[in-house]
Amino acid sequence: MLILVTGGSGSGKSEYAEGIAVSLAERDGLPLYYIAAMKPYGEEGKRRVERHRRLRAGKGFQTVERYVALKGQELPEEGVVLLECLSNLTANEMFEPEGAGDGTEEAVLAGVEALSGRSRHLVVVTNDIFSDGITYDEVTGLYQERLGHINRELAARAEQVTEVVCGIPLQLKKEGSMI
Repeated sequence: MLILVTGGSGSGKSEYAEGIAVSLAERDGLPLYYIAAMKPYGEEGKRRVERHRRLRAGKGFQTVERYVALKGQELPEEGVVLLECLSNLTANEMFEPEGAGDGTEEAVLAGVEALSGRSRHLVVVTNDIFSDGITYDEVTGLYQERLGHINRELAARAEQVTEVVCGIPLQLKKEGSMI
């Protein structure tokens, strides 16, 4: 099952997604994997990574750091995977020297598809970065365009799509139908 969780910065989407992943793993007796896509740049990046580590501490996640080329990520066995987060993965594919560059959308979507095929349940976290009404420079605009396309594609494929607003999960789609 593919589950997409979106929301703005600080919305509670990560905590919600972790709860889903843990519940599915407990229900089905499966191992938990956390695919961390954020490369920690600077002190702020290190603080964010540490905050996420504290959030998932003691929950049974096996953490794998994977910044690009998600399609090549193997898992020890089928389980529940939490991919955190699509926004970072997209930026890494666009801007890292070893990333996909102009093939970012295809690389990210193929990576998620491959990971979905290797797991029983895949929970993907992404960001809503489109609501601020600001016009950005050309490169940032291209990033937004690519992430928007990826988000739409995954939402169409997902069995469940949830937006988290102020810590409140709003079901947008469940089992193929709009709610």
